[in-house]
Amino acid sequence: MITLEQIQKRIAEAIRQSGMTQTELANRLGIKQPTVRQYLSGRAMPALDTLANLCKVLDVDTNYILCQDL
Repeated sequence: MITLEQIQKRIAEAIRQSGMTQTELANRLGIKQPTVRQYLSGRAMPALDTLANLCKVLDVDTNYILCQDL
C-alpha cells in the first residue's frame, strides 16, 4: 500500500534535486514560498492541479511522485 508519507518524500526529493530555490519554484507555480516549505517538510500536500504543474516544472513523471513505480 502506498502511503501519503511516501508521496511527500518523493515530492521533497524532486524539489531538492531540481536545484531550484523554494522562492523560484513558488514563483513558477504561482504559489507562496511557505507553501513550498510545507511540501518539503511533509506538512502539506499540493492540490492535484498544483501537483501536475509541480511535476511539469520539475520535469518529473507523476507516476514516480505517486509511487506507481513500486
